[in-house]
Amino acid sequence: MVGSHPDFTVALARSDDDIRAAQRLRYRVFVEELGGGGPMVDHDQRLEMDCFDPSSRHLLLRDRTRPEADQVVGVYRLMTRADAEAGPGFYTASEYDLSPLLGSGRPLLELGRSCLHPAYRGGAGMYHLWRALSDVIDDEGIDLLFGVASFHGTDIDAIAGPLSLLHHLHLAPPDLRPRSSAHVPMDILPLDAIDKPAALRATPALIKAYLRLGGMIGDGAFVDHAFNTTDICLIVDTSRLNARLKAIYSSGIRV
Repeated sequence: MVGSHPDFTVALARSDDDIRAAQRLRYRVFVEELGGGGPMVDHDQRLEMDCFDPSSRHLLLRDRTRPEADQVVGVYRLMTRADAEAGPGFYTASEYDLSPLLGSGRPLLELGRSCLHPAYRGGAGMYHLWRALSDVIDDEGIDLLFGVASFHGTDIDAIAGPLSLLHHLHLAPPDLRPRSSAHVPMDILPLDAIDKPAALRATPALIKAYLRLGGMIGDGAFVDHAFNTTDICLIVDTSRLNARLKAIYSSGIRV
């Protein structure tokens, strides 16, 4: 349960305990709630982890009104080009050819493993994470944000409407368009055959939030059977952010 007045703080993980707290929340969401898995998932300790964690930075949202051991209620995993080069590379490269982004020469930040505790969805939690993320973007001069975002399930026919709408209305320009390495076409339906209200309702809230920030998508979807998801690649050019949304995104007290 969320108290009437959550006391949010956001900070990068500073210890192994911080990272394990992020992995515990990820386990709750990606494994228990969504049915995902992976070779490094620790079911005994209830930790969702992978080989990209050690070379990433982990942004943690805490609600200090909760018991200390259970305060982490939101996470983002962040990776710059330097982080990727020091480790196994970008996670997104396991699903998409990132040549257009890597060849751009522009400062990149991969966003991944984003999730919120179920009790904190639809409230101010993600806003606090994004405010902190805006500090990282400003401090490091990031030009392009990217990462994979997911539809639950692997039945392409069940999400043909939203996939097709994304393809027709939000496809990235060729010079910024990663292509799925196990290509699943997204132009399943012609634009005039899509039930647009239903397609929007079926699109996850996080994807719609990125689109409101000027987000674009890559070429094709990727079916991730291990995580029981259908993934798309999202790209946000920070120079093209809608002025009104950019003001919202970076306003308020810095955290």
